[in-house]
Amino acid sequence: MLQNVKIRPEQPGDAEDISRITELAFRTCPYGNHTEQFIIEELRRSNALSVSLVAEVDKQIVGHVAFSPVEISDGSKKWYALGPVSVAPEFQGQGIGKAIINAGLDALRRLEADGCVLVGEPDFYARFGFRSRPNLIMEGVPQKYVQSLNFRKRSASGKITHHAAFGAKG
Repeated sequence: MLQNVKIRPEQPGDAEDISRITELAFRTCPYGNHTEQFIIEELRRSNALSVSLVAEVDKQIVGHVAFSPVEISDGSKKWYALGPVSVAPEFQGQGIGKAIINAGLDALRRLEADGCVLVGEPDFYARFGFRSRPNLIMEGVPQKYVQSLNFRKRSASGKITHHAAFGAKG
């Protein structure tokens, strides 16, 4: 990882840079719906960004990760979704994504979260401890991409529902 990376909470003046980085990071992505920047904007407007961190290099924002609350049909509380997470294309592959994800997971633990869910590539997210579990489902998403990480002994099960902002189109 680059030596001069600073990870910090999002500040009020960061929104435009976060949107730009997110749009650039997902522009050539073969998955996703290319509305990730709008999801973050709507989460922010809805006051649903439980954790929002940026990565800076030389005071320039080069990465972002968002965490927001989810509902699970078994009534489990204090569960959050990881994502979107983005790193500017010219900074990808240097450990910045890993660093901001780890910092975000640490922030969730400090909030006494019970766990975190995501939709993503199993091989990538396994390094953080995420696993696909047959007891957690998300409609329309292949099971292997629905992953969770428990912070406590109790596991959640049932249908995961993201915040309404995940339907944002721009």
